[in-house]
Amino acid sequence: MIEIRDLRKRYGAIRVLDGVNLVIAPGRVTAVLGPNAAGKTTLIKSILGLTRPDSGKILVAGREIDDRGSYRAGIGYMPQIARFPENLTGADLFAMMSDLRSDVSTRDEELVDQLGLRSQLDQPLRILSGGTRQKVNAALAFLFAPALLILDEPTAGLDPVASGVVKDKIAAARERGTTFVLTSHVMSELEELADDVAFLVEGRIRFAGAVHDLKKMTRQLSLERAIAHVLQGDAAA
Repeated sequence: MIEIRDLRKRYGAIRVLDGVNLVIAPGRVTAVLGPNAAGKTTLIKSILGLTRPDSGKILVAGREIDDRGSYRAGIGYMPQIARFPENLTGADLFAMMSDLRSDVSTRDEELVDQLGLRSQLDQPLRILSGGTRQKVNAALAFLFAPALLILDEPTAGLDPVASGVVKDKIAAARERGTTFVLTSHVMSELEELADDVAFLVEGRIRFAGAVHDLKKMTRQLSLERAIAHVLQGDAAA
């Protein structure tokens, strides 16, 4: 689904991505992990076309991405913090996104009900809690049933019920062949959801592959301990 070749990006003297090579397999959930300032956000923004790399290539569904951004029509994105005009309602956002995409799709009514959003869609965003805004953000990401979904800390700020709904939605969509790229600081969540891991340290891939292969390589029983093992190895190197 996504192929990244020798991706490099600097911000001044700081080397953020340093020759990243990565293949994200279709129909699987890939977790992009790494310590702070590892390059995770820059990598995701590069895939989305929000940041232009200095060099390298990104292919989505076999096509190299370009400045026109037409490839993004097949991508759903859930940022950790969505920024929309405060005077708009959730219903306004659904309508606006449908108009922008020229898509006749309607919102996922089942997901809206499961998240308890029905009575709040007509309220301005400025009076909604952070958790409710995140629910709207989740419903928007799944709006067009995209083939690829990029989710940045998808359950951050959600209550346990809503978090479970979103995780169930991810699992169900994956079973239908949807590809996911997600980030999270909650290792138990990634243990539950992720098939594969791309682990970044200082702008370079330290491990890319299946979760069970990482555990086997590090001889650890949990993803959290396997990641810690890799980090400790880097510190000792």
